Amino acid sequence: MGAELKTRVSFGRTRADGKALLETDELIFRGSDVRLSIPFKAISDLDVRDGKLRVTSPGGTVVFELGDAAARWAEKIRNPPKRIDKLGIKPGQRVVLLGVRDAALKAEIEGAGAKTSARLSGAADVIFIAANNPEDLTRLETIQASLQPAGAVWVVRPKGKAAISESDVRKAARDSGLVDVKVVRFSDTHTAEKFVIPVARRG
Repeated sequence: MGAELKTRVSFGRTRADGKALLETDELIFRGSDVRLSIPFKAISDLDVRDGKLRVTSPGGTVVFELGDAAARWAEKIRNPPKRIDKLGIKPGQRVVLLGVRDAALKAEIEGAGAKTSARLSGAADVIFIAANNPEDLTRLETIQASLQPAGAVWVVRPKGKAAISESDVRKAARDSGLVDVKVVRFSDTHTAEKFVIPVARRG
């Protein structure tokens, strides 16, 4: 999830109050009668003046009244975080990829100085699990024995598929004793949810 602010937007003769959301790859506005979604890759011009963020895309120019946050949001739009940064992978970590067949991800992890494996052995710092249906989530309880106490589990699932939903993932994780802490856009087709062992159980 990204940053969120109450704001007023204007484009053409339209004015609307609502909430602006700065996600990982798009700028969103939700008002009572107005909905906007502007992908970063569609933005052709970005300007900050007097606390206002002016965003130009093929749909025209939209002005977001963000105050002191305008410059920060512009910087994040110009330099969005890389996937490896959002996933929090650090040098020296042991990362296990269970069913996640993504050569680019493996290269990104190793490029960040971490080590990868396709099987559980010892205590991992981060475990990625591919989940295409609720049955794939049954491993959430058993894999905790192979996770560092302060480690993380990322569940990677396809977006918008009836076979498995966000609520399915969160319920399975909660039932296994994990708590959710973060959701990120994993790719154009998949999302990833991060879970950790509660502090009280880390010994």
